[in-house]
Amino acid sequence: MLWSERADAAQEALHRHYWNPGIAMFNIETPCPNGDCNTIFHYWWMAHAADVLVDGLLRTGEAVYGETLAELHDGIRRRNGGVYPNELYDDMEWMALAWLRAYEATGEEKYKETVHILWEDIQSGWNDHMGGGIAWHKSQLAYKNTPANAPAAILAARLYRCFDSAEDLEWARNIYDWQKRSLVDPATGFVWDGMNRTGDGSIDKDWKFTYCQGVFIGAGVELWRVSGEPGFLVDALRTAEAAKAELAADDGVFPDEGSGDGGLFKGILVRYLAELSLASEEAARLTVPMLAANAGVLWDAGRSAACLFGTDWSQAPADPVSLSTQLSGVKLLERMAVLEKLGFADHENKQ
Repeated sequence: MLWSERADAAQEALHRHYWNPGIAMFNIETPCPNGDCNTIFHYWWMAHAADVLVDGLLRTGEAVYGETLAELHDGIRRRNGGVYPNELYDDMEWMALAWLRAYEATGEEKYKETVHILWEDIQSGWNDHMGGGIAWHKSQLAYKNTPANAPAAILAARLYRCFDSAEDLEWARNIYDWQKRSLVDPATGFVWDGMNRTGDGSIDKDWKFTYCQGVFIGAGVELWRVSGEPGFLVDALRTAEAAKAELAADDGVFPDEGSGDGGLFKGILVRYLAELSLASEEAARLTVPMLAANAGVLWDAGRSAACLFGTDWSQAPADPVSLSTQLSGVKLLERMAVLEKLGFADHENKQ
């Protein structure tokens, strides 16, 4: 299986170049002589690292993924002062999403406990500023953005699916409704980043990021799955089309959004485009060619660089290579492996 083998190679490169057993976390870049690069604790990057470990575990069943997950869970908590919550609501949402998937994959109760601790804290971010929504930061409660709301809707919907609490489904609907009403262009379905950042109620419409599209797509897919209501899927498809029109090049490849946090953005989009592709034949016709186009250039560039992936998926990376960009590349190859296993290869070359 072509894409599964490529995902294996990418996962092996991630472990070999980034895993640091001394801190039970991943180094934030490579090369990182003696671990000296880890001057900043990128909490939310570690959430996405957990996510790709779950990808590998679900795809292969290999014990190393579960063992590394357990070490990472402890390493993050130690580095975060012995607790899991932090000051950023969006960061906590990514962490909760990752450990919920880890719980579903392993049945480990400690992961479920982490999720519930984080979810309780996340709910405290909802307030009446800007008509509702979850704040971005505990010290900036009037600033609301897509990264703090759409992932929370995904989380709440998945919690409902896992534990059947009607309250979680209500949270998912309320967050989604606020997000769609406040930060989605009604004319196109394109998702804006945030509002009231400068305190004047304005919307940051010029901040056009791939991950904002991805998380709203993901929220629509998850709410469609738990409710069966077709409107959520219509929303997700519309935003996927807008993302392609607004952000992709003529060949379908998504843009270079820089290193640092931006290195994770495309990975988030492709994860949820892949989730959308599973929803319907129409969705697959739209999304699978986009995913295949991006995966093709990523692999061609990365295999000449020891399976390391940079900010521009069509180019071999230059040192140092950020953990964030490596994780995005692994996400894409893991999603392609899933689609390959499910028989979506016939969609890859259709536009």
